[in-house]
Amino acid sequence: MTRIARVFSEKPKVLVAYITAGDPTPERTPALVAAMERGGADVIELGVPFSDPVADGPVIMRAGDRALKAGTTMAKVLQIAREVRRTSEIPMVLFTYLNPVIRYGLDRLAKDAKAAGIDGCLLVDASVDEAGSYVEAMRAAGLDTVFLAAPTSTHERLQLVAKYCTGFVYLVSRAGVTGEQNSISASVKPLVAAVRAVTKLPLAVGFGVSRGEHVAELCEVADGVAVGSAFMRLIEEHGASPDLEQRLEDFTRCLATHTSLSKGQAQ
Repeated sequence: MTRIARVFSEKPKVLVAYITAGDPTPERTPALVAAMERGGADVIELGVPFSDPVADGPVIMRAGDRALKAGTTMAKVLQIAREVRRTSEIPMVLFTYLNPVIRYGLDRLAKDAKAAGIDGCLLVDASVDEAGSYVEAMRAAGLDTVFLAAPTSTHERLQLVAKYCTGFVYLVSRAGVTGEQNSISASVKPLVAAVRAVTKLPLAVGFGVSRGEHVAELCEVADGVAVGSAFMRLIEEHGASPDLEQRLEDFTRCLATHTSLSKGQAQ
């Protein structure tokens, strides 16, 4: 059982926390991950900055730009993972795009990511219809492969997602790019029902989740929630502050507390 599968089996609800590796600097990222873990994050999505991130909203796009300007590469992201793994057993998902993977080399990445302590990989723009060789390489290295399911996904695509996913399925709450929203999309519940019909894997909902009440609401129907832009906005606003780690820990704790406030978790 991978670390990802274990955390979903052991915790009633899981907080998946995204961070763009290298923002504000590659050297500081391990401390930021540690702060998120102290605050209650259960899984870390370690984002690889990319110059053409088609699924990222403005906050994460700016984070990626800052990380690239700070010299962050795929190799440095893997080094960050190694640093995190020296002191932590938190599950880590490499969150990236196809182009950086191709440039690095698929088989090489699978081998190096495993050696660095990565537990799984999510390629945002990978077509599940053509994912056979990617999945084969990742599975051979013992890595989970996480795919996206969206409200626009056909039944046939959801079946392929179920076939190729391990660890958990990432449900996109709404069409479009990442970013903070005021409310949860009405499309979430039908999407959860459609994916539950084709897989028994845990489901985590992301895109637009930014508040504690969002977390509690989604925990009513899903096994976990994924938060990204809200973390990166905090880093953007306080990246130069010496208390960034404490701010990040406190905000993570606020979100994590709400995983137990759904009706299904209420005492």
